[in-house]
Amino acid sequence: MKNLSFALGSAYTALLAFIIVCIDQSIKKFMPIGADQGFTYIAFVAWAVYFFSGCTGKGGIRAAIGYVVGISFSVVIMLLARSFAATGFVAVPLAVFIVVFLVLYLEKVPWIDLIPAMFVASGCYFGIMIYVPDASFETAACVEITYGFIGLLFGWITITGKGLIAKAFEK
Repeated sequence: MKNLSFALGSAYTALLAFIIVCIDQSIKKFMPIGADQGFTYIAFVAWAVYFFSGCTGKGGIRAAIGYVVGISFSVVIMLLARSFAATGFVAVPLAVFIVVFLVLYLEKVPWIDLIPAMFVASGCYFGIMIYVPDASFETAACVEITYGFIGLLFGWITITGKGLIAKAFEK
């Protein structure tokens, strides 16, 4: 029965991936930017973040908080880089150094300590800001929070559903 359970769990996960793509195709036109592109990749990345957060509700909440913090600190990096513009080449690296130094101290703060989620969220946020025309701090945050939270939710749905499948078919 374990082979059947594994096969059903795999099919279930594939179905969830199918659903995420369908959700993207349905909601992308309502996003403030990138309506012609979609942002499935953010949901898939966040889905993976749920898995490395420990596959628990608490881990998922920590990941969601990490997303918000990562986006917030990305904005701070961009604002600092602007203020350091006179330094030329080192403006962005200097801003990154300062913010990352401070962010790493959050590792000591319960519930705000999932540093990898912050870095992943920050990377996705910079991707939106750099590659999506007309992106602003607010519109990029709206898109990433929407898709990031969809991905985290689907991480929870995956683990919960696969657990139920295993329980039902591995007796």
